[in-house]
This record gives sequence, C-alpha cells and structure tokens, in this order.
Amino acid sequence: MTLDDLRVFVAVCRTGSLSAVARDLGRTQPAVSQHVRRLEKETGAPLLERHARGVVPTEAGRILLAAAADGIAGLDGALRRLDDLVHGDAGSVRVTTGATTVRHFMSEAVVTFRRRHPEVSLEFQTENSSRSCFTALAADDLDLAWITIGEPVRGIEQRPVMHLPWVLAVGADDPLATRPRVEPAELSGIRHIRLPENSASRAHLDAALAARGVRISRSDTSVADWDTALLLAELGLGHALVPALPGWRVPGSDGPLRLLPVPALPPLAVGWAVRRWSALTPPARLFADEVARSCTARAAGHAEGPRGA
Repeated sequence: MTLDDLRVFVAVCRTGSLSAVARDLGRTQPAVSQHVRRLEKETGAPLLERHARGVVPTEAGRILLAAAADGIAGLDGALRRLDDLVHGDAGSVRVTTGATTVRHFMSEAVVTFRRRHPEVSLEFQTENSSRSCFTALAADDLDLAWITIGEPVRGIEQRPVMHLPWVLAVGADDPLATRPRVEPAELSGIRHIRLPENSASRAHLDAALAARGVRISRSDTSVADWDTALLLAELGLGHALVPALPGWRVPGSDGPLRLLPVPALPPLAVGWAVRRWSALTPPARLFADEVARSCTARAAGHAEGPRGA
C-alpha cells in the first residue's frame, strides 16, 4: 500500500469514475484500476462496487476512504511545513480553480497578497469543474480550491464566500434591453447561450429553471466559460444567464451589453474548498482570507462591470 494508491482511491471515490480520475491525472484507466486492486489485495476486502453510473465505495471502502482522506490532508500539511523548515522558505500557496476565476475573483487579492507577502510563492492550477477541483485536492499537494458550493463531499470542507445573483446578459439592441428585471417565465422563449457542460454552475441553473417550468432547447449554444457566454450575448448571438460577478453594476446600462436581474432565481454560492481547514498552512489561510475580503469589498463598491456593462 502506497500513498499514491491511497490518493488515487480517494479521487475515485469522490468522482465515482475510474475513467474520470485517469483523465484528470493523465493516466490510463488500467493504471488507476491497478492502484485499487493493490489496496484490495492489501486489505483483503472489495473496496468498490460498480453501478450503472460508475463506482461507489463498499462498506470497507468507506472506512478506508475516511481514514485515507484525513491522513493525506495531515501528511501533506506536515510535509509542506517540514520542507519550509529545512529549506528556510517562507512557504507557498497552491490553488486550483477555473480558467477565468483568478481574473474575476482574485486579481486584486493576488496583487495585495504579493505586496504584503513577497516571500510567499503563489501557484495556480486550472481545472474545468468543481468536481475536477475536488479530485485535484485529493490527488495533488494543493491547498485551496475555488468552487461553486454544492452538495457535501466526503473528506472536503466547503466554505461559501459570496452568493452571486443571476443576471440575463443581452445586447444593447435586444428587445429585453430596456427591462429593469426579467421573470423566469420569460426565459422559455429566448435563445440561450448555455454555461459550460458538466459545470456545477450549469447544474445549479438548470435545476432552478426546471423547478420553475422553464425548458431550454438542446440545440442552444454551449460555451466553455462565462466570459465566452458574455461575448456571444454582446454580439447578439443569444442570451446568457450568468452569475453577477464581483464589481458588476446590475442592472448595467452602458456600452454594448446589458445585465438584467433575474431575482426569482436562487443565487449561486461560490467559495473555498479544502481538505481540512485546520491543516492549512498560515500563508494559505492568509490568502483565502484576502480573497474573501477583496470579493466582499468589490461587491459592496459596485465597481465598473465588464466592457462597460
């Protein structure tokens, strides 16, 4: 039984998919399966059960998962502190997040943190979904993940920082552009620019729309990130339902893009995920707090929106 075996096993349990973990870690599925088989041979018990939608831990697997997740978090934290002690470093903060998150949520915090703590290294790893961030936390030596807050995940602690209201982004010449707000019932008859497939934000939005009887055509455009959705809406290629990011004026009334509130939809919670808050290094705690402070200040200040929105 190796530490790598346990890391891979924890990742498989959290994603429910051998192939997803193989893809996220850049390995083959047989290689991932081999890690699990070694653990099953060592423990003498089956650790995973196959179901129609993937795999879930057995009773024995759940016992090992709980112990492994806590142990990995504590060990990684200790190794980081030992490395800093041996090499005399001030430490580093390793963050995993989506492709555009740093710009939207962390840009000011990064500048402030670097100015106050120039001796600390900031490292960012890009993932394409909250699920991938959870896997990265479990499998890699990472401190923090910025995610869409969702259902509890075993071995992961989630902490909301902001609740983002939904807005409908439309071009300035769109018939809806002069509206002060949009009701959910009005969303059925428009062409949607869909949020990234398999993203937690899209799942949250789809569930909220379905609960209000709003149907979205399967033929509507799907994009890779929120920024692309806004760009296509600005070009008049559809309407984008997106979370109102820190500093946006809502409703927005300037420039080629309009942001119309959709207050009947429940806001999207975003924030930090870690393996264990008590195991975070001091620099990681400082950075997490600085991002939260910066986001709160920007939301309260109503700074300029994207492209004059």
